[in-house]
Amino acid sequence: MYGSNTLVDAVNQASSQWKAAFNAHDAKGCAAQYEEDAVIHAKPFGDFEGRSEIQAFWQQIMDNGLSDVEYINPSLEVIDDTTVKLQSEWRMNNAKGVITNEVWVRQSDGSMKLRLDEFEAIDAS
Repeated sequence: MYGSNTLVDAVNQASSQWKAAFNAHDAKGCAAQYEEDAVIHAKPFGDFEGRSEIQAFWQQIMDNGLSDVEYINPSLEVIDDTTVKLQSEWRMNNAKGVITNEVWVRQSDGSMKLRLDEFEAIDAS
């Protein structure tokens, strides 16, 4: 069983993998960090459900020239022995915003995957 520090470490590692995939313009790699039936609520872009919609969403963002994502002052809260909530400000080369609710859940294989991703772009150039 994960302790809270180990769970947070696992989320940090999974989140780093997502950011690395995004910064490598790998939409499939981004989508792989989500559960199969995960949901994204992205203001002002819309809602996306399931890995194929999520992959298409990230591909469109990349095709629009956005890159170089980084999280600013992330905060992680352990919800229970399998779930962590992440909140953070973020910025990219041509946009910035806020993550209000990333819900990471430990999978049966021990990996962490996103179940819910709620964020907002508050400035896009």
